[in-house]
Amino acid sequence: MQKYKVVIIGSGIAGMSAAIYLKRGGIEPVIIENNVPGGTLNVIPNIENYPGYINVSGPDLAMNIYNQVNNLNIKYIFRNIWKIDLEKKIIDDDIEFDYLIIATGRRHRLLNLDNEDKLLGRGISTCALCDGSFYKDKEVIVVGGGSSAVTESLYLAGICKKVTIIHRRDKFTAEDYLIEKVLNTKNIKIIYNTNIVSYNIKDEKIVSVTLDNKKKVKTKGVFLAIGSTPNSELFDVKKENDYIITDNNCKTNLDFVYAVGDVIKKNVYQLTTASGEGSIAASDIIRNDK
Repeated sequence: MQKYKVVIIGSGIAGMSAAIYLKRGGIEPVIIENNVPGGTLNVIPNIENYPGYINVSGPDLAMNIYNQVNNLNIKYIFRNIWKIDLEKKIIDDDIEFDYLIIATGRRHRLLNLDNEDKLLGRGISTCALCDGSFYKDKEVIVVGGGSSAVTESLYLAGICKKVTIIHRRDKFTAEDYLIEKVLNTKNIKIIYNTNIVSYNIKDEKIVSVTLDNKKKVKTKGVFLAIGSTPNSELFDVKKENDYIITDNNCKTNLDFVYAVGDVIKKNVYQLTTASGEGSIAASDIIRNDK
C-alpha cells in the first residue's frame, strides 16, 4: 500500500497548478493521470486570453506547466482508476491518501445519432487540433456555437477548403472577438437555427449530413463542439447535474476532498479560473495541515 499526503486525480491546468502550490508549500503531492498531461489544453489550437502570452498554443502551454511540475520533482502515476473508497481514503486498494483533489475535467458530448460511435475518429471528431490535418483542402462541418466551436472553426478554416458551422440557436454564445473573426473569414459559412438529424454514409465514410429542415450538407468530416459532461462518476460527493459542488476554498461536502477545474459547478469555465482553483485548494490544504 502506497501512502500520500495529497493525491491529485487529473493533470490539466487545475491539477498541475494545485501540485505546484502544494510542493512549494512543503507538501509532497502525487498526480494520477490516465492520459497525457494538460487535459483540455491539448485540444486548444490558440489561446489569446491567458496572462503573459499574446498568443500560445494549448499544447505549448501544457508542456510549459508540465516542465515546471517536473522541475519540482512531483511524482506522476499514469493509470486508470477503477475504484475510490472515500470513507477509507483508499484508491484501487493500493493507494492511501489524507487529502484528495479531484481535477478530472469534462469529456465532449456527442449528438447520439445512429453510427456516431462507429464513425468517431473516422469522420467524426471532437478535436480540430488533433484531426484537422486529415481534412486539408476538404469541406468540413463544425457543430456548436460557443467559444470552443468558433475557435475550432477558425483553426479549420486555415486548413480546409470550406467550413460550415451548424448551430441550433440564432446567435453564437462565443466571446465577441472570436465571433468577429468568424464573420470576417471568407471560407466559413454559418447555418443558424438548425440541427443535424443523421449522418449519411457511403463506403463507410461520411459524405453528408441531413438537417432537421430536410436539407443535406456535403462534408468529409464533422467536428462536434457542443459542450461537455463532467468526469465525476467515481466520486461520492455532493453534485448538481453531475458537477461537483464546492465552497469558496474548493472543498466538497467532505472535509478532506477538494475539486477544481471543469469538473465543478461554477459560473466561469476558463483556464485562469481553473488554475486559480488549483492554487486555492492547495493553499487550504497547506493551512489545514499545519
